[in-house]
Amino acid sequence: MGLGFLISGLVVLAAGAAIGLGSVIGRGAPRERWWLLAVVLISVGLLGTVCGWLLTEPNANRGEALKTGGLAGGAVVALYALWLNDRRRRVEERRQDIERKRHDLESDRTEFDRERVADERFARAVELLGNSADQVRIGALHVLHGLARSRPYYTQTVLDVLCSYLRIPYQRTPDGDSEAQVRKTAQSLISALLPPADHPGPHFDLDLTGADLEYFDLSGRAIGTLTLRWAHLHRSNALWGTQIHGNAWFTKAVSHGMLHANDMVFHQRAWFAGARFEGPMRVANTQFLGPTTFQGARFLEWVR
Repeated sequence: MGLGFLISGLVVLAAGAAIGLGSVIGRGAPRERWWLLAVVLISVGLLGTVCGWLLTEPNANRGEALKTGGLAGGAVVALYALWLNDRRRRVEERRQDIERKRHDLESDRTEFDRERVADERFARAVELLGNSADQVRIGALHVLHGLARSRPYYTQTVLDVLCSYLRIPYQRTPDGDSEAQVRKTAQSLISALLPPADHPGPHFDLDLTGADLEYFDLSGRAIGTLTLRWAHLHRSNALWGTQIHGNAWFTKAVSHGMLHANDMVFHQRAWFAGARFEGPMRVANTQFLGPTTFQGARFLEWVR
C-alpha cells in the first residue's frame, strides 16, 4: 500500500511537471524549457532520495516518508516558480521602460515637427511683409502675432521684426494711405505683445530708431529698453502708466502732437537730449529713478 502511494505521488509530480513543461515549450522559450526539465529531474530525484532515506529507518511510516519527500520536491518546484515570476516581472519592467522611452521619443519628434512648422510660418510671414498688397502684409503681421502667442520664446524676435517694419522710411500723405493702416496694425500688435506694467518679467525691448509713428499706444505696459532716437510721433501718442525697466532713449525724437507721458516710471537712464516737443505734453506723477537729461530739449507747447 505504501509503495502504491509513493508511485502515485511520483506520477502526480511528473504529470504536473510535464504540464508546466508543455506550457513553456508552447511559448517557445528554449532556455526555460531546459531549466524546467532540470527542476523536474531535481524534484523527482529529491522526492525519491528523501523517501528512500526515510524508509530505511526502522519502523518507518511510509505515509510520512512520502509526505516529507513530496514537500522536499515541491519546495524545489516552488522556488523555481518564484524565480520564474521574478524574471517575468523584470522582463515586464524592461518592456514598460522601453515603452516609456518610445513614448518620450514620439513626444520629442512631435515637438520637433511643431518647431519646424513654427519656423516655416515665421520665415513665410517675414517674406510676405515685402508683398506689394497691403492686405497680405497685414495678414503676415497677424501670423507673426499668433506665432508669438503660441510660442512665447518667439516674442522678442517678433517684436524686433515689427519694430524693423516701422523703421522702414515712410512718406506720409495728408489723407493717409493703405500703408498707414498696415503700420497702425504693426503698432497695435506691438502693444498687444507687451505685458502689463506690473508684470515682473521678462521685459521686452523695443528699437524704434527713426520710426514714423501715429496714434502709438503703449499705455500701461512694461518695457525693457525703449529706443526712440530720431523717431517722429504724429498726432497723439500714449505712454501713460508705462514702466520702462531698461534705458529709455528719446534723443533727437520729435513729438508733433500730443504726448501722454504721465504716471510713467523710468527705472534706468532716461535720455531726452535734443528732443523736440512741438505739441502738448503730460508728465504729471512721472518718476525718473535713474540718470535723466533734457539737455537741448525744446518744448514749443504747454507741459503739465
